[in-house]
Amino acid sequence: MEDPSAVTSPRRLAVLISGEGTNLQALINAQNTPSLPNTRIILVLSNRKNARGLIRASTALPPIPTSYIGLQPFLKSNPGKTRKDYDVEVARIVLRAKPDAVVCAGWMHIVSEGFLDVLKGTRVLEGEEVLAREIPVINIHPALFGQFDGAHAVERGFEAFQKGEVDELGVMVHRVVKEVDRGEPLIQRRVEVVKGEAIEAYEERLHKVEWEIIVEATRMVLDEVQPPLSSDGSS
Repeated sequence: MEDPSAVTSPRRLAVLISGEGTNLQALINAQNTPSLPNTRIILVLSNRKNARGLIRASTALPPIPTSYIGLQPFLKSNPGKTRKDYDVEVARIVLRAKPDAVVCAGWMHIVSEGFLDVLKGTRVLEGEEVLAREIPVINIHPALFGQFDGAHAVERGFEAFQKGEVDELGVMVHRVVKEVDRGEPLIQRRVEVVKGEAIEAYEERLHKVEWEIIVEATRMVLDEVQPPLSSDGSS
């Protein structure tokens, strides 16, 4: 396989967020380092207007382009439109940034089949170019595969461990499919959890692991992209 650091055009990364953006910060810190070589974050998109991750992006050096599109404002501004229409509009914004991969880094909105169909290239949006190949989408989830799918996984997992219902906890980065948190895991890592400790202590350890594996998994999917879509010279 060709060494990604030898590719002239940087691999282009779009990141979807909803909140604090600490996983985004890990990617910002890693871009164009040996951990994530020849990579540039070209879009940070949030579904929440006040997400601190947008500030992290805009104050990065160099600044990273940002975009905001909220579900309720979209529906209010577009009478008759649905959540599915919103998901397609999110996909359109992502497509126009021409990423080589998409990372959901704390994106608190279930990715729909319609969104994925656009990024797979099986659905072509009116006025948009036909994709040369699928754009992979990955997501970080604070649980091991099949353990605590969906929202509040940290709290649910921690409570289950303290009750003796599970023996171990962890975090994964997985490929995104229409079934929530059911895509193929790229990386799973167990996180130490102690009987009787405060959840904040567990969360601190978990976040440190998240910041490591989100970078590792992002590099894995970018290294699969041969050649990058961006190698056609588009900016």
